[in-house]
This record gives sequence, C-alpha cells and structure tokens, in this order.
Amino acid sequence: MKLHLKKRGGGNSVVNFIVNKKKRIQVFFGILFILSLICSRFVSINYDLTEYLPNTVQSKQGINIMKKEFGYPGTAKVMLDDVSLYEAKAYKDKLEAVKGVDMVLWADTFTEIYQSNEFINADDIDAYYKNRHAVMDVVFDEEDSSPVTSKAIDEMQKITGSKGHFIGSAVQNKSLNESLNREIRNATVIGVFMIIIILCLTTTSWFEPVLFLLVMGIAIVINNGTNIFLGRISFLTSSVSAILQLAVAMDYSIFLIHSFTSEKEAGVEPSQAIANAIRHSASSISACGVATIIGFIALTLMKFSIGFDMGLVLAKGIFVSLMTVLFLMPSLIMKFSGIIGKTAHKPFLPSFHKFGEFVYKIRFAVMIIVLIIAIPSYVGKGMNDFLYGNDSVGTSEGTKVYEDEKLINAQFGRSNMLLLMVPNTSMVREKRLSDELKNLSYVKNVTSLADTLPQGIPESIIPDSVLSLLHTKNYSRMLVNIKTKNESATAFKCTDEIQSVMKKYYPENSYIVGVTPCTQDIKTTITKDYDFVDLLSLLGVAIVVMIVFKSVLIPFLVVIPIEIAIFINMVFPYLVGEKMVFMGYIVVSCIQLGATVDYAILMTNNYLDCRSKTDSKGALIDAVACTAPPVMTSGMILASVGYILHFTCSIKAIGDIGHLIGRGALFSMTLVIILLPALLHLFDSRISKSRLRQKRISDRLHSLIKTAS
Repeated sequence: MKLHLKKRGGGNSVVNFIVNKKKRIQVFFGILFILSLICSRFVSINYDLTEYLPNTVQSKQGINIMKKEFGYPGTAKVMLDDVSLYEAKAYKDKLEAVKGVDMVLWADTFTEIYQSNEFINADDIDAYYKNRHAVMDVVFDEEDSSPVTSKAIDEMQKITGSKGHFIGSAVQNKSLNESLNREIRNATVIGVFMIIIILCLTTTSWFEPVLFLLVMGIAIVINNGTNIFLGRISFLTSSVSAILQLAVAMDYSIFLIHSFTSEKEAGVEPSQAIANAIRHSASSISACGVATIIGFIALTLMKFSIGFDMGLVLAKGIFVSLMTVLFLMPSLIMKFSGIIGKTAHKPFLPSFHKFGEFVYKIRFAVMIIVLIIAIPSYVGKGMNDFLYGNDSVGTSEGTKVYEDEKLINAQFGRSNMLLLMVPNTSMVREKRLSDELKNLSYVKNVTSLADTLPQGIPESIIPDSVLSLLHTKNYSRMLVNIKTKNESATAFKCTDEIQSVMKKYYPENSYIVGVTPCTQDIKTTITKDYDFVDLLSLLGVAIVVMIVFKSVLIPFLVVIPIEIAIFINMVFPYLVGEKMVFMGYIVVSCIQLGATVDYAILMTNNYLDCRSKTDSKGALIDAVACTAPPVMTSGMILASVGYILHFTCSIKAIGDIGHLIGRGALFSMTLVIILLPALLHLFDSRISKSRLRQKRISDRLHSLIKTAS
C-alpha cells in the first residue's frame, strides 16, 4: 500500500526534529490529550436548528424580537389519559408546582371549570379537554436544552406516570440528547470493532490496528477538546464528527506505516526507515489531507450556519489528524517497531494483478455503462423530496416523541402552533385580525389578549402570568393553532396565507414565528447554499489536485469518478421513493468528495509512477493491482461507519447521513478502481505530453538558476 511519489526535496530539518525529538513530541501530545479530554466536557450541544438561520430572514427576525420582548423559554405539551375535568385540574396544579416550570396553560386559564357542568360550554374547552383526555401547554423557566428544564420534564413524567404523553421542543431536545448519547456510543463501539476486523484482514501485523486506533483516538480527543473555542456545536456535528474523523483520516496512518514497512523490508534500520518514510509519504498525505480539508471548508461558507459549525469541526479534525500522524505516529512506530515485527503475519489479501487485467479488458464497457447511468442520475438527484426542519430530527419515526405525538393527534387532531408578533398599537385592530384568522377553515383556535378580554374591560384585571404571555409595551403576541403537520406543502401554504392576512393589518414590523415558518426559511436558505457549496468544494479540490500534479487535465479526470459516484448515490432515494433530509444531502456531497478524492489521488499517483516504467496498458494493470488494496481498506472502513450510523441511530437526519456516506463510499471506491484507470489510459498521450512539457520547463528553470548562480 505504499504511495508511489517521488521525493520532492526539502524538509530535512523537520524530519530530523520528528525523529530525534520523539520523547518531547510524545510529552506534548500527552499534555494536549489530557487538556482536550478535560475541555471536551465543557463543550455544549445545540439542538435548535433555527439558531443557524441568518438574521436577514423574517422568522429569525421574529425570534429575535420575541426573545427581547417575551423571552424564549422552553415549551412542551402534555396529554393525560382517562381523567375527569377535576382530576385534570389537580394534575395541572401539581405540574405547575414543579421546579423549573413557569406556567401550565389549560382550560382553566380562560374558563372557570369549578362551576356546574351545565354552565361550561364544551366548545370553549374542547381544545383542552374531551373524551376524558386533557392536553396542556407547558412553559418552562429556562430554554429547551437547559438541565433545569430536563429535570423538570423528568419530575413531570413521574407525576403523570403511565397516563402522561409528552411532546414539544423541550421534550424533543431531551429525547435527542439521551438517544444520541446512547446510540452514538453504541455506533462507535461497533464501528471500532468493524475497523479492527477490516484492518486485521488488510494489514500485515496484528499490532498495526491497535497503533492506528491509538493515534486516531488521540486525534479525535484533541479535536473534540478544541471545540471549546467554538463554545458549543450542533447535535449533527457532535454525532458524526468523531466517527467520520476516524474513518476518513485512517488513510494517513496506513500510508505512513506501510511506507515504513517497505523501508524496513529493504534492510534500512528503524530510525532511518521512519525518516525515509516521512520524506516519501508526507507530501502525498498532506495533499490528500488538504483536498479533504478544502471539501469541508466549503461547508463553512453556507448561509445556513450549521454548515460553518460542521465544516469547521470536520476540517479541524482532519488537520489535527494530519499533525498527529506526521509528528506523533513516527515516534510511536519507532517505540513499538519490535512489537510490530513480532506480531507480523502473512497478508490475507490476494494479489490483484489479475483483477487489474480484468479492469483493462472491460475499460471501454465501463466508460459506456457509466456514461449511460451518469446523465439520468444527475437529472434524477434533483427530483428528490426533502425534509428540512424538525420532522427530520426529534420526531423521527421510531422515537417515543413520535409515538406520543400520534396519540395526542388522534385525540385532539394535528396542532401546529404559529406565533404572530405584531405591534401593540390597537386592541380593535388586533381583534379584527383575530376574528379573520378564526374564519380560516384550517385554524383550530386563536389566542390573543384582544380576543380573550371582553370589550371595555381594562388589561389590569388580567393576571400578570397571562398578560406577559400576550402583551408587552411594544408588541402583542397571538397564538394560532392550525390543523396541519409542521412540515408539508399544505402547512407552507397555510402559513403564507396567515402571513398575508397579518400583513394586511400590520404591514410593517410584524412577524410570524414557529416550526413551519422557520422550516420554510431553512428550506429557502439551504437550497440556495447547495449549488454554491457544491461548486466551491469541487473547485477547491480540483485546484489542490492541479497543484499536486502540475496539470490542468488530471484534476478533471480525478473528480469525474467521484462526482458520478455522488450523482448515483443521491438518485437512490428518488428511485425508492424516500424523503431525504436536505442537510444530509448537502453535507454528504462535500464529505463524499473530500473523503474519497484520496482514492483518486492515490490511483493517479500510482498510474503515473508505473507509466514511467512501462507502457500505458502495463501502467493501468499495475496501478490497479497496487491501489485496490488500500482503497478497498479505506472504502470499507468508511462504508462500515456510515451503515453503522444508519442502522443504529433512530434520528432520521443522522441515519440518512450515515446511509448516504456508506453507500457513497462504496460507489466512489468502485468507480475509482474501475473507471479512473480507464480514463487515465484513454487520455494517456495527452497526460504524457503535458508532463513532458512540464519537465522541459522545469529543466529550463533549473538551468537558468544554475547559470545565474
């Protein structure tokens, strides 16, 4: 698995430092590891996707005003089974007394329920009580993800027991936190186990997998600890960054240790062997690393700033992995070289020479088949149906929140809450707006102070706990429940209509807030991001490849199989009729390009090296024979990690990302092995002419420099 790159000179002082100062390097990384382990405990996790919206969109502006005027506390909805009206009132009082709960809104908030049943109008309370089921809205003292809020939910669940069903943003965040901690821990354990099996089958020493995982483990802890400079990261980033860093950066360790093994087999003593290995592999490892970093950095330029969050953490992770492999791993290889030698075993993988001959024979058929598949795949990937908001996160099918939501909807119907923020200028205008909204067929109920307060009655008689929910000096807040899902074409249409009605009465400084309008703005923002980010990551990787190979043609050939693999990967959800999480779609495009372009760089390197010794046919066969083992090792590791995430995670957003990564790694691996050699062979004469011209220019420059000196 040696990477066949010629020495490019320089760097001797750095290599000498790495070899001669190995103890200092180990101490430095040891201290950094311990500090990072401590710091990682202070990195908080954010579950609110709306936080990543740009301040220019109307829903984010509305949220900012609502935070300023009313605060932005956590909320939940609780349904109680088989309770009388008075039992529900008793439960409500107990829930409201829980530490961390600000208030509980129920039928008794606006209706006197202790009067005789004959005087209670069922229509006034059916939104809160019917068929011996009671549903209540809970407002907490602190935000959704606060530990105080989480403890309050635990206490409320103890009070309600089996009668209680809980949904809402605060419950969703708590469920996400608990599920992710458990599921990602399980996925990591399974992933490490699978990686060990793959490495044992593809390396030549039983100890090498241990060394790989040790180095990568240190790099992952350092990356997690340095996230403290970001303050907090998104739950998506927290879920996938460590396991992706492990899968993507494993290549660099493999390249270095096999270069070292080749030097030792040639009879070079360990210190000199590791020095030679660094010189031979550092440039290629760096090139692969920079190409991957560029792919991730493109994410940081998204207007929907969760891309910045994820892109920065992943890019930082690859950089840390590069530094760990290039500086720490050589000292560990020298330290454990004896154990590596004693635990050596014969390779389990067969020779791939015959496979290389097979790839040569089918090269034209492969190009024709891939061309036929690529065009419809490119068209089809743009026809996918996507999810953009919370329906792809905490309320995914299979979660407790999802099941509770179904039960509540069965009793009280769908309830999608929208919050209208309008200037507090006229109670008469507010009442007219409320009445017009009530007349819309899809509106379940409207709660506003103007609608609740009888005409001519002053606001002063309303309890402050209720008044502060609906009015401040500057703004009025109206709660509108509509009979739609949070995310659907119908929900978007209804929200747009409500916004147009609101703008008729309040054309300026009025906003609509809620899951649906925020999801609409996420959709608008992120879809605009996609083409820009996709093109930028592609150009960035192409420029890196162009610099490495000093060629304009080679970057096109290198990215063709990766891009086609992305097209085929992304068309699958359309073919099977699955809705895909758009965040996963855009992120995985960059991840698949950045992570698997290493395979293409390695194949191209080996082809060019073999071409300098033989004809184009022999170069293709030899390049496939020596490239297939490392590419298959890396590809199987990345695919395993992706599919483990897919099968172990109940959160649709993360499961989708895992599925796309796993399937994409398999497609990229396959096309790099069978399509890229065919393209290199097809354009062999142009590549050779370009390299010859480059060599002449280089020789001329050297001659001029020599003459001048």
